[in-house]
Amino acid sequence: MGASEQGSGQVKGRWLVVPRTLCFILNGEDVLLMKRSPHKRIFPNRYNGVGGHVERDEDMLRSARREIREETGLEVRDLRLRAVYNVDAGDEMGIGVFVFTAISDQRTTIESDEGTLHWIPRDEILNYDLVEDIPLILPRILAMGPHDPPLFVHLSYDASDQIQLRFAGE
Repeated sequence: MGASEQGSGQVKGRWLVVPRTLCFILNGEDVLLMKRSPHKRIFPNRYNGVGGHVERDEDMLRSARREIREETGLEVRDLRLRAVYNVDAGDEMGIGVFVFTAISDQRTTIESDEGTLHWIPRDEILNYDLVEDIPLILPRILAMGPHDPPLFVHLSYDASDQIQLRFAGE
């Protein structure tokens, strides 16, 4: 089946998804989080993992490695898919987020205009001003074993614009 037979031209009335990666890098009992720059349109001054968009010629794993390298300068190992989100922000276009964990044997990072990087002890993470879904998902991800299958999550907002997370199987 060729590219023209994949049905990509059939978009009218369908929900389209923009793929992104989100990565949580571990070093001992610490997790690397980025405090997003105040000038960023999305999540300014809030803590999140590192990551971003998926390039057209990339798979999700390659995108995660590239984003980690670009935003932190770290070479990581044991990169594992931990969750897949569908984010319904109310438009015809949604966001598909592929969440990974990785291990870094070093802690020295580079500077980035995306924000500042901070190694935060696992037991202190919830004390930070996190992006709103991180307190709901990160504890689950950090509790996962090395061979646990990824979580599947649907994220949406209710009529009061409050976040709603649904985990498959619950």
